[in-house]
Amino acid sequence: MQEIKLSDYTYDLPDERIAKFPLPKRDESKLQVYRQGQITHDIFKNITDYLPKNCTLVFNNTKVIPARIHFQKSTGAIIQLFLLHPVLPTSVINLAMEVTQECVWECMIGNRKRWKKGDILTQNISIEGQTIEVKAEVYDEEKNHVKLSWTNGLSFVNLIQSLGQIPLPPYLNREAELADYDTYQTVYSEKKGAVAAPTAGLHFTDEVLQNIEKQGIKQEFLTLHVGAGTFQPIKVENIIEHKMHNEQIVISKQNIENLLANL
Repeated sequence: MQEIKLSDYTYDLPDERIAKFPLPKRDESKLQVYRQGQITHDIFKNITDYLPKNCTLVFNNTKVIPARIHFQKSTGAIIQLFLLHPVLPTSVINLAMEVTQECVWECMIGNRKRWKKGDILTQNISIEGQTIEVKAEVYDEEKNHVKLSWTNGLSFVNLIQSLGQIPLPPYLNREAELADYDTYQTVYSEKKGAVAAPTAGLHFTDEVLQNIEKQGIKQEFLTLHVGAGTFQPIKVENIIEHKMHNEQIVISKQNIENLLANL
């Protein structure tokens, strides 16, 4: 296949048709069902009515980190960092979460022209009654690598929980709220490191998972840390020419053994 036209998949989605906030109960969301050319609608909590028996569902247990960080310069200018990928001392996300004192991340930098190499941005945050000073400086100007350093020897994953904000999808067109720290996670999220939620799993509830288990449907959990590239628009007519981003995935030996056993 040499060409897939973007225009064949383009459709208009009016802003007023986008749900800006989730329903109070996740599994009350609408469910669209396609079967043998026919489209019907139901409620997500009834998904077990449509799943084949003796199948296996694979869930992504990544957890979104507050990857959007704001620093204010002495001039008043706001510099926004959007964490993309860890660089140093490790590029492995699971290990980068446990780093203490300093690390380097590739970032998208908002208001970039106001931040010159050599300028050190600082912010003081309070965690469990302790004041922690966080510094940010440009580490590699061409690659948008930013060095973050902090006091008190806290792990990065604990630091970012207080320092950053949840990075909601741009199409929601609103600021993150306190409730988003829970609702923009799947109920089975566990491994911190994603900068966007695996949205296909947001409608599952504990009750739905229990119903799936009662039906004898097997469940597997792996980790795919969703990156910011998931929001990257396609700007070429031939989709094959679109440059895809990288994402880190962790599949356990037990995952593989379980799937092979079910063949």
